[in-house]
Amino acid sequence: MNVDLKKIKKIHFIGIGGIGLSAIARLMKEKGKEVSGSDLSPSFVVDNLKKIGIRIYNKQKEENISQDIDLVIYSTAVPENNPELKKARELKIKTITYPESLGLVFNNKYGIAVCGTHGKSSVSAMAGLLLDDAKLDPSVIVGSIVSKFGSNLRVGESKYFIAEACEYERSFLNLDPKIIILNNIELDHTDYYENIEDIKNVFKEFILHLPKDGILIMNGDDKVVSSIKHQVLSVVRFGFGEINNVRGYNVEFEGGRTKFKVIYNNKDLGEFVLKVLGMFNVYNVLGVIALGLTLEIPVETIKKSLSNYAGIWRRFEIKGKYKNALVISDYAHHPTAVKATIKAARQFYPKKRIFTVFQPHQHNRTKKLYKDFLNSFDDADVVILSEIFDVAGREEGTDQNVSSLDLVNDINSDSIFYAKNLKETRKLIDEKIKPDDILLIMGAGDIYKVADELVK
Repeated sequence: MNVDLKKIKKIHFIGIGGIGLSAIARLMKEKGKEVSGSDLSPSFVVDNLKKIGIRIYNKQKEENISQDIDLVIYSTAVPENNPELKKARELKIKTITYPESLGLVFNNKYGIAVCGTHGKSSVSAMAGLLLDDAKLDPSVIVGSIVSKFGSNLRVGESKYFIAEACEYERSFLNLDPKIIILNNIELDHTDYYENIEDIKNVFKEFILHLPKDGILIMNGDDKVVSSIKHQVLSVVRFGFGEINNVRGYNVEFEGGRTKFKVIYNNKDLGEFVLKVLGMFNVYNVLGVIALGLTLEIPVETIKKSLSNYAGIWRRFEIKGKYKNALVISDYAHHPTAVKATIKAARQFYPKKRIFTVFQPHQHNRTKKLYKDFLNSFDDADVVILSEIFDVAGREEGTDQNVSSLDLVNDINSDSIFYAKNLKETRKLIDEKIKPDDILLIMGAGDIYKVADELVK
């Protein structure tokens, strides 16, 4: 890719409110570039970009693109006929996608890429905070908001760069990391990947991006991950099985905390205590412990850093109280993540009523993973299924024949209800909520707005 960032002075971002693109925009602003951008959807992410002096257009039109712009970076969700993108190309301004721009800033560093179907944001955040606590001064890009960083970005001065690496549309193939943390692999992004073999092959291709002295940190308990054949010389496995180098045991959930012990290459490292909950988070933490040990960070530093981790935006985020019910917002949108998040709530609040509100994300995903969704809500006491969030540019007309109402009808329970939109979702919550409920609001679309409204 022929882009020399040192020569770039003025950059425009199309879709700047996206969680990844906004991080690159912040990074470019930090590096002294003149930055502007456009986004059709107002959000606090966009508002925060305005606060640091980035000019934001709320309409996308060709007048936003001037001849003096050196580079246009755009979201992969932006269509080819976007007026700003078309104008930039007419003016022969260099245009690159977000994944390509991430490669530009990542590949000349000691890159640590966090990938997998679930847990990328949490692991990236925990890893970034750990390296920060260890005084390694990393740069970090996370697909969520980290409170200590004040955004989804930390700009460091050292060689280390941690980035969340997404598999959608093979985006992470733009990255050449020195370390890969691979959490798990399941079928997802069903509008792009045909089957599990298809998605498995792209992870295999990504692993090939490691250099000869690269390190693969992988979930040794995940069958799909373990089935990938590779030639990586240095592999660190984490999990609970005997094969793992970093092995957890004696997991306990009590008093709003998670406790477990760890053995590393036959040496007992003692107990780790977390504020976050759920077995999925124990696996996330084991991956971060493996990274810390690989980088020779002292065990006590690792323990202290992880014990202080309190989660990130929309990852089991406790928002506050509504009618004396605890409101929790979560990004879960894959059947496995939905089921695991509800189970985690049940483990931490065993005597409470788990009131789940879920908005499926994308018709294609709902259709292809339909049977899995039917079994995702078994641990919930009350469920509201809001209508499927339609993803612009990623939906086929043939997929529109599935609805959240179909899920409600097929689950066929007196405790599950259908809402045709967010307004009706809110109305049903008001009708069904009881004091002391755990109100768990999940989805990757705009369902988070309901949680925000309830506690504002």
